[in-house]
Amino acid sequence: MPLKPRNLIDEDDPRVSQIGHPAPPWLINYADLMTELVCFFIILYALSAALNKNIQNAKAQVEELMKKESIAGEVKVDKEGMKISLSEQGQMAFFESGKADLAPRMVEILNKLSPSLSQLAEKQDIIVEGHTDNIPIRTHQFESNWELSTARATNVVRFLVNTKRVPPSRLAAIGYGEYRPSVSNDNPENRAKNRRVIFFVKSTPPTKK
Repeated sequence: MPLKPRNLIDEDDPRVSQIGHPAPPWLINYADLMTELVCFFIILYALSAALNKNIQNAKAQVEELMKKESIAGEVKVDKEGMKISLSEQGQMAFFESGKADLAPRMVEILNKLSPSLSQLAEKQDIIVEGHTDNIPIRTHQFESNWELSTARATNVVRFLVNTKRVPPSRLAAIGYGEYRPSVSNDNPENRAKNRRVIFFVKSTPPTKK
């Protein structure tokens, strides 16, 4: 007696469509559902590709600008979005020591970077991150590097809004203080690299209410 394979439906089962006979009714709804899912994922892929192209173009522009103007830092793109990291270099400080006012070098960089940021802000949100080195600070204005880094990021946002007319609804400021260093704070050069400003351009477009 031949062995019957397990987990297989018999040919004479009513759920099996015989050759030349119409398919069971449930298969029509199932096929419609699969078609709709395929269309849905195609639309998501098209939107993702369009956003990615926008960010990739901006990445190339910013990298070219940083190379031309000898701006220290890097540009990275991942699934979350694009991060433009600007680090201090030598005597070209972005802010005066212990203060949040924009130095002439930072104003110069923002003037050249703002066209790309304005274009990105048309479709994406941008978060400005402030970072410091680990040298403690305690003044009448800033209790710690947290307050200092947040104030610096806020002043960058204010400059973009008030001077470059970047929509304020697309911008946010956040300060990480000394707690997210890119390198170890073991020498002056590394501390300068950690005193940086990052523009985080989200890959996900903002939700419209």
